[in-house]
Amino acid sequence: MSTESTLWQRSRQAAYAEITSVAMRLFLDQGFERTTIDQIASTAGISRRSFFRYFGTKEDIVLGDLASQGELMRDALEKVPLTVGPWEALRQALHAVDALEVEPGVTLKIVTMMYGTPSLRSRSIEKHLHWQSLLAPDIRRRLGLADDDASDPAPAAIVASSIACLDAAGELWVTGGGVGDLAALYDRAVAAVRLRA
Repeated sequence: MSTESTLWQRSRQAAYAEITSVAMRLFLDQGFERTTIDQIASTAGISRRSFFRYFGTKEDIVLGDLASQGELMRDALEKVPLTVGPWEALRQALHAVDALEVEPGVTLKIVTMMYGTPSLRSRSIEKHLHWQSLLAPDIRRRLGLADDDASDPAPAAIVASSIACLDAAGELWVTGGGVGDLAALYDRAVAAVRLRA
């Protein structure tokens, strides 16, 4: 990789981080729906057209890393030995990408905004469906199914249930004012699903 392309990448990453920081401040100060793309662009000192070079939608500012986090989770899941069962392997992968960790304060405000904004919630579900497609092949192998065996719904069902448990735990954590252990809430949600399975 040339020095020129590396410099370009660093400049792009710095601009992305700056726009994200400006937007998040505006979202947290005045609300997601009241903040416009034009306002974000103006405050960040860029044009509306430049904004769309970095983000496809306003929602992507808040949730953009969910897609890449799914890829990180897939990689973490594949590092867990196949002798580990599907539920525990998914839990280990969630821990590996810090999906069960929270920072008090800002995390609560961001997650509260996400659960309270229909367009963010919808986009989050869409990105979690992408996670499902990334993680199901590993779970299929853990269940001893052939890679090309699409007749058994168990791998997709287990992954979807795990993601739903994470979502339920997150919503409960927000409702409780950010008090409590998200990982413990996730474990309780999983235990409830598995008990009734």
